[in-house]
Amino acid sequence: MSNTVESSPTVYAAIELSKTTWVLAVNQINREQPSIYKIKGGDLAGLVKRLESCRVDGGKIVVCYEAGYDGFWLARAMLKLGIDCRVLDPASLQVNRRARRVKTDRIDVLMLLRALIAVERGDQHVCSIVRIPTVEEEDARRSHREQERLVRERTGHINRIKGLLFGQGIRGVEPKLRGTRIDFCALRTAEGLPLSSRLKAELEREYARLDFIEQQLRALAEERDRPDEQDPSVEQKRKLLIQLRGIGAPSAAILAREVFGRTFSNRKQLGSYLGLTPSAYDSGSVTRCQGISKAGNNAARRIMVELAWLWVRYQPQAGLTQWFLTRSAGQSPRLRRILVVALARKLIVALWRYVETGLVPDGATLSDPSSISEGVTTMAL
Repeated sequence: MSNTVESSPTVYAAIELSKTTWVLAVNQINREQPSIYKIKGGDLAGLVKRLESCRVDGGKIVVCYEAGYDGFWLARAMLKLGIDCRVLDPASLQVNRRARRVKTDRIDVLMLLRALIAVERGDQHVCSIVRIPTVEEEDARRSHREQERLVRERTGHINRIKGLLFGQGIRGVEPKLRGTRIDFCALRTAEGLPLSSRLKAELEREYARLDFIEQQLRALAEERDRPDEQDPSVEQKRKLLIQLRGIGAPSAAILAREVFGRTFSNRKQLGSYLGLTPSAYDSGSVTRCQGISKAGNNAARRIMVELAWLWVRYQPQAGLTQWFLTRSAGQSPRLRRILVVALARKLIVALWRYVETGLVPDGATLSDPSSISEGVTTMAL
């Protein structure tokens, strides 16, 4: 039975997803051109029925679609039904570079199908395949990702309050929820008048929304640090990161659940995932570096740049700090910002080795020295 399955031809299919209609392209064996089908958006049963009708002698079906609005639920559902699914990185697909290129769902789905066939035949440079996370992995990321959105929303409300007051000539008033609340009745404009009734009501509503966001942020902080329902190995890595001075609970949660929950074969893969690898430009007589690629995990990359500055401040005796200070001495602020990105790339590699092997970065200080006896060793990297 197994020999029959292995000798059966493989059917390749691609899906162009949208909210209303899914366009399916199937490379059938007995046809020269791929077959195009339209399926109602979200109709998983109709999609599976159509794919099963194209299966040849119980052979294999390989499907692909671009990562986007529908997320990964479709890939997990098809994998459970015995259909291999690949999720492609949209930014890695090659497109026509003409200013006015023709773009339709039919053209896009055929492009996806050609890319899938090339990848399955061994050409790994055509596009990048996105790793499909589990439901638990996606759920573990929600707390800190929602926290980032709420922090931006909080900043917007604070700026709105300050802007409304600034428009009345009131300067230097900072909205503080944990300190003394602003008494809008006691404020006077630059003209010596009290705030108008509608302006005061708008400020109170902004303050109420700001207060509600603060409550949600405190609840998210507790949820983020709760160890239950999380992968034990990822939770252990989060605790190891917190032991290092300069790394707090938010940064440790993001790195453990976004980065160190994955498996990397080498430091190049790690740097590429964070988009911290250089982008060279070498064509003809022009040779230059275009900076980092920024093609990886945006949240983790931002945290690593912030941690690089914190590492210099809270780990002054560390080897990476001395490397940064030596090269940035006497340099302009612009060059220091460039060098701190290089420090972030070196630091993420050191932290990766630390959580995987227990080797503390060279010269780094632990917040709790007693943790050294719990499987953590201080060795130079």
